[in-house]
Amino acid sequence: MTVHATAIAHRSVSGWRAVVLFGPSGAGKSDLALRMIRDPAWRLVGDDRLHLWRSGEGLYAAPAKRLAGILEVRHIGLMAVPHLVAAQVGLIVRCETPTERLPEPDTQIVHGVSIPRVVLEATDVSTPDRIRQTLTGIEARSWLEP
Repeated sequence: MTVHATAIAHRSVSGWRAVVLFGPSGAGKSDLALRMIRDPAWRLVGDDRLHLWRSGEGLYAAPAKRLAGILEVRHIGLMAVPHLVAAQVGLIVRCETPTERLPEPDTQIVHGVSIPRVVLEATDVSTPDRIRQTLTGIEARSWLEP
């Protein structure tokens, strides 16, 4: 399945874990990705168009072939950046204005795989930190599960 989204991935002890950013054009997905990949523990997976597929019990993301390693930076242009060829998806972020101050945990089913999902404003200064903390919390909980 090809989707309009951006994905970045975080290097953890269990490998690269992708965060897929969904939202309308102009929501700030690429800008958020640019802010995240300043940290060497993060890499771009793909910008604008991603391929998502299921393998075993996991969901994976890869860049569209023509756009691999390219990030669109608004008001600047296209930039070549280091990227991954694929990563397992660990979190979905809907880039829009949240309506709940303290939302209940949420998931989204993609290709039969349940993925944790949060709604965040892409342009908020603290959004990269919120994503890091959320992904870290998800990974920590997975270590505690039997």
